[in-house]
Amino acid sequence: MAAEGGTKAILAALFANAGIAVSKFVGFLITGSSSMLAESVHSVADTSNQGLLLLGQKTSKRKATKAHPFGYGRERYFYSFIVALMLFTLGSAFALYEGIHKIQHPEELSSPMVAVVILVLAILLECYSFRTAIVESRRLKGDKSWWAFIRQSKTPELPVVLLEDAGALFGLVFALLGVGLAVVTGDPVWDGLGTVMIGVLLGVIAVTLIVEMKSLLIGEGASDSELAAITDELASGDVERVIHIRTQYLGPDELLVAAKLALRDGLELADVARAIDEAEKRVREKVPAARLIYLEPDLYRPVRV
Repeated sequence: MAAEGGTKAILAALFANAGIAVSKFVGFLITGSSSMLAESVHSVADTSNQGLLLLGQKTSKRKATKAHPFGYGRERYFYSFIVALMLFTLGSAFALYEGIHKIQHPEELSSPMVAVVILVLAILLECYSFRTAIVESRRLKGDKSWWAFIRQSKTPELPVVLLEDAGALFGLVFALLGVGLAVVTGDPVWDGLGTVMIGVLLGVIAVTLIVEMKSLLIGEGASDSELAAITDELASGDVERVIHIRTQYLGPDELLVAAKLALRDGLELADVARAIDEAEKRVREKVPAARLIYLEPDLYRPVRV
């Protein structure tokens, strides 16, 4: 479900950004607008980013090997992290450089209405991509706020596409403002200022994604609600209590659970094995992402002060 939704959002963004990139480059060649150039590079970077996200989804499905016994699920996090770096370097850094250059050395725009028409069409295409990302993300978001979804989601592609599309929409608006004000005032410096605003916006989005993807790449545990559900399911039947528990996401749909359990006294070996098997079954039914579960029976020794 998560992978299918993420793929649909990625493909929508890929086709939209590819078309937008071509039209923006044509607009830049006609007008010479730095905002158009910055947006062109931004769209090319976004198109490449969607390709990397699709690559990450494909390579993460490889079977586990002796060298990688837990599989390749984290490759989706790795490629999402690379996407964030590309957004920062190709998008933000280039836009800031180009904008500052045009402010220091302003140049008159030629055929600015061509840029306006292209930007308006690009906004419509980007709205389609953004809407697709919102619809697919809403299925996983639940009752969380959008910011909480971006911060807590274990599916990296949807937050990446959401923030990319939001940044693209605002970037197009900034470019439109820059070109429009340059035409109205006759001062091409506004075009450079619009480009700088695009660079700052992309920088903020890129840093946010870098922080979140780094956290996933290092390894995040189950959410509070998932951890509570797992603990409740474990502490049932012949299991008296969970002594301690550790969890970690090995990929968006694969959670590792390791716990030490205190079992009821006097159980035979066969009963211990049955209690462990039943505990694993309960957890998997409640939290399907918990695919790898390692449980160790032990005696509970309360700490005495």
